Amino acid sequence: MNNTYSPDILNCLANLSSDEVFTSPELANRMLDLLPQELFRSSKTRFLDPCSKSGVFLREIAKRLLAGLEEQIPDLQQRIDHIMTKQVFGIACTDLTAEMSRRTLYCTKQANGKYSVSTAFRDVQGNLRYLRCTHNWVNGKCKHCGANRAQYDRIETIESYAYPFIHKKTNEIYKNMQFDVIIGNPPYQINDGGGDGSSALPIYHKFILQAKKLNPRYLSMIVPARWYSGGKGLDDFRNEMLSDQRISVIHDFPITDECFQGLNIRGGICYFLWNRDYSGECVVYNHNHGDVTHTKRPLLEQKAETFIRYNQGISILRKVRQFNEETMDNRVSSRLPFGIPSNFSEYTLTKSNENDIVLYRSERNKNAEKRVFISKKYVIKNSSWIDRLKVLVSKASPGGDEYPHSIISNPVLAEKGSVCTETYLIVDFVDTIEQGKNLISYMNTRFFRFMMSLIKNTQNISKGVFAFVPLQDFSHPWTDEMLYEKYGLDKDEIAFIESMIRPME
Repeated sequence: MNNTYSPDILNCLANLSSDEVFTSPELANRMLDLLPQELFRSSKTRFLDPCSKSGVFLREIAKRLLAGLEEQIPDLQQRIDHIMTKQVFGIACTDLTAEMSRRTLYCTKQANGKYSVSTAFRDVQGNLRYLRCTHNWVNGKCKHCGANRAQYDRIETIESYAYPFIHKKTNEIYKNMQFDVIIGNPPYQINDGGGDGSSALPIYHKFILQAKKLNPRYLSMIVPARWYSGGKGLDDFRNEMLSDQRISVIHDFPITDECFQGLNIRGGICYFLWNRDYSGECVVYNHNHGDVTHTKRPLLEQKAETFIRYNQGISILRKVRQFNEETMDNRVSSRLPFGIPSNFSEYTLTKSNENDIVLYRSERNKNAEKRVFISKKYVIKNSSWIDRLKVLVSKASPGGDEYPHSIISNPVLAEKGSVCTETYLIVDFVDTIEQGKNLISYMNTRFFRFMMSLIKNTQNISKGVFAFVPLQDFSHPWTDEMLYEKYGLDKDEIAFIESMIRPME
């Protein structure tokens, strides 16, 4: 059988890490579909990808321009040369991605090479450029990106990850040029020198802020959704984004795999359209296992500090807020409640002194005892809490991004004469064991954990995640049915909660 199938190599690129993620042609085109399509029928529209990795955005833009300008520039070679030299521009992330991107766009790594689709370039880079940059070290950190000098101060032959778009002025790369559209998929994070994951610094927001400074007509980028709730250098960025009424569209993907197959970025992914000449509410698209719903609403719900990603959650939150109840974030402790770190090792498995107290600690080793004993001398803060009954919860949520979520691990009722490492947060103090059990019954409800999920976009839980959870009367146990009735939730709202949150084991 004659098989004429020719796969697109850009669909086959594997993501090397969650730092720099390659975009598929399909996803790039979904983002390009957000733009007014008349942009691709104008010979004057200028496009910039400021963080080109594979060159996919620029290639797909060029394909649309090639079709859109056919009547204006009938000659194919003239049309190609015009598009490549006057309309499509890129700044690569690294030397390697510059070569890869030029191969994608020009069909050769040398823009002026023999096999280049354009005959108009006189230099190797063409309009897809990479300038090797250096970090600007201030007190051991790069003032542009936050890179750790000990880790990224490298010899010239080793890639330094000093990305040109945020380390140089764009005018140094493309002189006196105004871009109509800036679009791309920036690097997501850099290691801060303390390991991976939670110790990695976000960097994607710096690309967005730099792009806004160039004042394009349109800006679209695909980035981790963790900025919704801020944290780790993202609070100011979150506040700016949520107050920016020029963001006209957001596509939100809690499950990363629906954008980047086989990749799990905690908190999910989003891409957006920023329109310089727009001011108003945003159309928010929720993507969930192939189902897509959308509604037009403010990015920042009244009296909220974070973006609520689920459209269906807005009506539930509004019903709950009508009761004007105190919220649990006023009760939950800050991290490191007793000043004892997670890796604390000065404990014993049995009580060796009558003054020893119970320590609840990390459960990373499934066979390890989570309840051990320590001397009171190791408690360096909040010693008055030792002799109070308290309910604890692990600050790291279980599982991945699969749905339905559990949101929290099983709570722990910690007896008087006990403390915990920073593995746990104190949810609240109680006067009796019965009250503690009743609080835990509330935490085990889907309702409680759903209200947390409206804010929680990362694996770690902080006291701020409880800001939408109303405080209850703990003189009796709670069930979901009691809470659904109390807040007047309808069957659709109940069904949505139960589709998002699984029962506690």
